[in-house]
Amino acid sequence: MDQVEVFKALSNKTRLQILNWLKQPEASFPEQAVYGYAHGICVGQIQQKAGLTQSTVSEYLSTLQRVGLVKATRVGQWTYYQRNEDAFAELSQLIQSEV
Repeated sequence: MDQVEVFKALSNKTRLQILNWLKQPEASFPEQAVYGYAHGICVGQIQQKAGLTQSTVSEYLSTLQRVGLVKATRVGQWTYYQRNEDAFAELSQLIQSEV
């Protein structure tokens, strides 16, 4: 885990908000219930909640994925995102031991 890159990714308010929403997807995205939560949350749902353009949200999610904080799953033409809880455990260990 590249700690500098992770902290850069976390330095954006909207990216932090997305991670917070993905922590409790059922509460944050009740409209996703029709499709289920097994694969995560559809990028369109995240984009709608954030109120930003699709390209901006995709870039934010790409940044979070690149540092390992979220995982993406492609289902047909749709991409779903969910938090990578293993990465958050690793980040917690990193903070406790090195920061």
